[in-house]
This record gives sequence, structure tokens and C-alpha cells, in this order.
Amino acid sequence: MAQAYWQSRTTRDATFSLHFRKFPSNRSYYVFVGLEDVLDYLEEFSFSDADIEALKYLGPFDDGFLKYLSELSFSGEVRSMPEGTLFFENEPVLEVAGPVIECQLVETFLVNQINLQSMMATKAARTVHAAAGRQVLDFAARRTHGTDAAVKFARAAHITGFSGTSNVQAAAMYGIPPVGTMAHSFVTTFEQELDAFTAYAASFPDSSIFLVDTYDTEEGVKNAIKCALEMRELGHSLRGIRLDSGNLLKLSQMSRRMLDDAGLPFVQIFASGGLDEFAIESLVASGAPIDGFGVGTKVGTSEDAPYTDFVYKMVKYARRPIMKLSDEKQSIPGPKQVFREFDQNRTFRGDIIGCEPDAEPGDQTELLLRVVMERGKRLQPKTELEQVRAHFENQFARLPTELKSLSAQKAYPVTLSNKLNKLTLHTRDALMATEERKEASASP
Repeated sequence: MAQAYWQSRTTRDATFSLHFRKFPSNRSYYVFVGLEDVLDYLEEFSFSDADIEALKYLGPFDDGFLKYLSELSFSGEVRSMPEGTLFFENEPVLEVAGPVIECQLVETFLVNQINLQSMMATKAARTVHAAAGRQVLDFAARRTHGTDAAVKFARAAHITGFSGTSNVQAAAMYGIPPVGTMAHSFVTTFEQELDAFTAYAASFPDSSIFLVDTYDTEEGVKNAIKCALEMRELGHSLRGIRLDSGNLLKLSQMSRRMLDDAGLPFVQIFASGGLDEFAIESLVASGAPIDGFGVGTKVGTSEDAPYTDFVYKMVKYARRPIMKLSDEKQSIPGPKQVFREFDQNRTFRGDIIGCEPDAEPGDQTELLLRVVMERGKRLQPKTELEQVRAHFENQFARLPTELKSLSAQKAYPVTLSNKLNKLTLHTRDALMATEERKEASASP
């Protein structure tokens, strides 16, 4: 496609808009994550000598076009919501403007990264909300769809409130607190469970979390207590125990009683094993004395909503508004802005998708899309991860309570501005008139 643009000299500036058409029935909001990776990619966008050689081998590409690619870099502009922002159906989270070939070539990476990371962040946000203040830990690395996804999930989860990750690479890359416990294999390596706990405590005298369900949970807790009392005599303390199977409500209640009776009320109880936001919400509602949850498969893969409907559509070419007229996939023309209205408590009331530029925001309105890149270069240094996390916390606190529910059915109000609605109708009518003229001229 890029070669066809080039050969036909269709190379003027265009604007592309990235948005989410329709949410799954079990999602009332999404969290925008992935911008930093997108900006890194755009700043470094180029075709290496090896890339050009591969293209020579793969397809019938014109030598002149390949020379053009060898000298290409991204020179456009990006307007985007800040990472960690909550967004809703049909809202542009990011718009790219520049030479049409450049904008088109970067599409796949942009959609892939925003799609994956926003999906993960949203699942993680729901999980943190369900935990109601208890710790949530990332144990997902073995079950995500690839090692790169595991690292991306750890970052997305930290943004939305996770307390730590078992992914050492992600911890090192992003400064996320590393967490972890022993595996069942560690326990079974020793002839006695107590010996395994003692050996582990020797290596991690003040941060040990013992996995107590390898053989029998009650006996495992007894052995954990024995080791914890020995640790206390040496001036150290057991951080916690982990339950990974069985009836977590009953087992956590039993474990809490045993630990408290032994004079170990400070020892925390962690639970894991196929948990997601629904299971966690149920345990919390039942009063399970669990201090933290380790989540993996279901959360790391966003099991109940494992893909998103992000699309990247041209909305302007050479000063001409562009839209699709396809049934059920009609797009909205023109560069846009999202105006977020809020009440006196700063709680979100509704969003208006308008033209860019459009009317100035009022006192209780925020503009969500900001210029973050011009001429292929960032306008600001990278945003620190803790700043993104703080921004998400602020956003989520301002989301109406009814939309935070795991089973929320109410849709957040999103409307088009009068100006954008008129542009959409005018563009549609003009396109339909053009098609009618073509059909009339083709008739015998």
C-alpha cells in the first residue's frame, strides 16, 4: 500500500484517529496505556539496511521506493490523551498527523501497543478495585501471551495500582517493587516441609512468604508457625503465608486463627490460584481475612474480554475531511478533541467529542488530547511511571461510582458537538452525492 501511495504521488498530509468502537458488554470504561512505547517507536522509526534487503527478497518493490524507505523517518505530529486517562466508546485516544505514507506505515505498531496495554490495564484496574484496598500482586508472567506481553502487563498493572510484580525483568526496567514466594517444587525438594521453610527463611530472613498448601494446608500452617517462632528468637519476622488452592475463604479463616493464637498477628495471608476480579470481590464480600492476592492467568490475559476493537482511521487528507460509510462501521470525519465535563466535586459528568479546533473549554471542562510530538520529536521528557500511576488514581477517583462496578450496565454519556455533528452530516451527504453521480454516469 505504501508503494502505491508513493507511485501515485498520493503523499500529502493526512490525519489518522485511533479510537475504540464498541466496548464489550462487561466494560464501562477503559484505561489508556501504551503511549510511551508509541512515542519511543516513532522517534526511532526507520528502515535499516537489513530491512531493505528483506523487502527486496519478499516482494516486487520498486528500487526507487526502497530508496525512499531507506531515507524515511517519522516527521509528523501526535496528539494524545495522557497515559492513565480513562476513556469511553468512540473517543479518539490518539491522533497522528503527517505525510500519509508515514502515518500509514506506523499503524500496526500503534494499534498493537495501545490495544494490548489498554486491555491489560483495564483488567488490572478492575482487579484492584475488587480488592478494596488489599494488595494485588502480579504473578502473570508464565501465562501471558508471550514474554513481551508479560513485561507490558507488569507495567500496566503497576499504573493501575498493583503492589508489586514477580517479573524480575519488569521490576528492573520500570522500578516496580519485586515480589515473590516459593514454588511447590521448592518445598518438595526437601524431605520435610519444615526444612524447606527453614532454608528459605535463612535466605530471606525478613521477607519470606511460605507456601503452605503443598501437602496439607493445616499442617503447612503449623510448620510455618514453628519456623516463624524460631525466626522471632533470632530477631527476624515472617512476612506471610500463601494459600494457592482449596476453599480460600475457609482456609484463610483457619490460618488467621492459628497465626493469631500463636502470637503472630503480623503475619499476612496471601491467596492465589486462578483468581480474577470476580473471585476477589466474592472473597472480600465474604470477609475472608486475606491481606493480598496474587493474580496470573485470568487477569494477565484479560480472560473475559481478551481483545479490544481499536481502529485507526483516516479522518482528513489534504484538508479534506474523510469518513467511512460502511454499515455499522461509519467513522467520524476530521481531527478531534475530547471535552470532559465534571461537576463541583470534579466527578466526571460526560464527554463531548468535538472538532479540533473547537470551542474553548468552560470552567468545568478539560481538554483530553494534547500535542505530545511535533516533527517526529517528543515535546516533553518521558513521563515517570509514578506520575502515570498518580494520574490514573486521580482519574479513577473521579469516575462515577456506578461505573466502577464489575457488572456496570450504565453507559457513560458521550456525545458529538454541534460543529462535529454538522461536519459529519455534510461529509456524508457529499460522499453520497458523489456516489450517486458516479452511478448515474455509469448508467446506459
